[in-house]
Amino acid sequence: MLDVVREYAPAKINLHLQVYPKRSDGYHPIESIFQTVSLFDELKIEFVGESFGCVVKCDSMQLPEENTLTKTYKVFCQETGIKLGISVELTKQIPSGAGLGGGSSDAAYFLRALNRACDYPLSQSRLEFVASLVGSDVPFFLFDGAAIVTGRGEKVKPILPRKDLCFVLVYPDVHCSTAECYSLVDGYYALGKTVVGPTLQEIEEMYYKPISEWRFINTFANPVMKKYPAILDALRSLELQGAEFVQMSGSGSTVFGVFSDDNLGKDACTNLRKKWKNVYFLSSSIQQDI
Repeated sequence: MLDVVREYAPAKINLHLQVYPKRSDGYHPIESIFQTVSLFDELKIEFVGESFGCVVKCDSMQLPEENTLTKTYKVFCQETGIKLGISVELTKQIPSGAGLGGGSSDAAYFLRALNRACDYPLSQSRLEFVASLVGSDVPFFLFDGAAIVTGRGEKVKPILPRKDLCFVLVYPDVHCSTAECYSLVDGYYALGKTVVGPTLQEIEEMYYKPISEWRFINTFANPVMKKYPAILDALRSLELQGAEFVQMSGSGSTVFGVFSDDNLGKDACTNLRKKWKNVYFLSSSIQQDI
């Protein structure tokens, strides 16, 4: 077993996100396309001998003592019976509360590292089950690339990712609580409002069409942008820069524009930085340059 390993956990965007009314178990069914992008958190994982426990330190934010990574560690130990002493240093590049899945990605990459370090006690199917116990979006990050995601987020169907896309992301420095955003969607449905998007079959077919033909939706967008107008302002900024498709990712607050031409995307990024502090030019690659 290596004493220290480093993992680079990518962000994701939701190209499409249809959220349905809450089920009897309290979860909202979704239909979504997840796409990883080239923005990464770094996890430095150190195995500290025979001691037992997990300590997580983060360079840029104060994490609660019980967090997604400690939960991942506990579930892994419970499922495998393995006892490890672990220290994790987390370097955040993915904004928190931004709809980019940073916490879920960190958990999945930590889980993968634990499983690999212990000589794979969990099969792939068991790994996916354990990931679902940690969080709804965690199973996707065991695959990366692109996937059709359904259920509450735990049902993942990988699809061939496109490599001809570039993305410009704007994080308007608005922290959106996922629970709050689902509450806003519940209120939206309670008023009899609906957002009708393409079917599950159509979204997979649409993914491979020219960007100009995309008709993806995000159920969160209207109610969340109504409460947080800065998100709508950021979205309109992307439209003005000529993005071929714009949308909010997840429950917000990050918005993204899709470009098929890298140079146009880079120019848009330069212009947007005159107004917005957190602007990212990203590819659909999941490879981290080290």
